[in-house]
Amino acid sequence: MTNMTPTKVFFTKGVGAHKDQLASFEAALRNAGIEKFNLVYVSSILPPRCQVVTREEGLKHLSPGSIVFVVMARNLTNEPNRLIAASIGVAKPKNPDQYGYLSEHHPYGETAHKAGEYAEDLAATMLATTLGIDFDSSRDWKEREQIYKASGQIISTTNYTQSAEGHKDGLWTTVVASAVMILA
Repeated sequence: MTNMTPTKVFFTKGVGAHKDQLASFEAALRNAGIEKFNLVYVSSILPPRCQVVTREEGLKHLSPGSIVFVVMARNLTNEPNRLIAASIGVAKPKNPDQYGYLSEHHPYGETAHKAGEYAEDLAATMLATTLGIDFDSSRDWKEREQIYKASGQIISTTNYTQSAEGHKDGLWTTVVASAVMILA
């Protein structure tokens, strides 16, 4: 069997609105630049030594119709002005031979900042528990972030978040945030 471990990943996000729910999702994928692929959802492991590349660089390795593995957060509403978000959190270990974590968060009523912090915290917490980093889960994210980074085992955390308000006329509004895996 061929090795199916991704060697590259890029992050993208998008928003779309349409009278039909599915077309709204398609518009969000189009806005994110990934509408032309057959997307297969996978769980949240960032493979060891997986290089983060730009969306533009990543798209060069894919062709229309390709089966592409993604970690995706998705949210939608047809309620006017309802706040929605979709966020991917990322936590990378210092040791490049160790896997990292990606997380998906798709809340209602949270700003992009709040949703992004939550997703980032979630990914970092999952990685910290894997690495055996001792922490108090009741502490604020900023406090835990410092503990994680001070451990010397987590090199970076970040998030990719898309938020939107439901279309004022009640059209379906969809937001997506994705980590797109490249096997090349």
